[in-house]
Amino acid sequence: PLGASGARILVTLLHEMVRRDVQKGLATLCIGGGMGIALCVERDQTMLLKK
Repeated sequence: PLGASGARILVTLLHEMVRRDVQKGLATLCIGGGMGIALCVERDQTMLLKK
């Protein structure tokens, strides 16, 4: 949907982090006019799967 790409990318990243059982992830977006934005997310240690 128009205007929802940022939320979609972030939610997809969060789901992939759980699926791959990784601690850190990075989401980036081109926001037009030569600008961009990046968001680094980190899962809480208690949320990581026990191996």
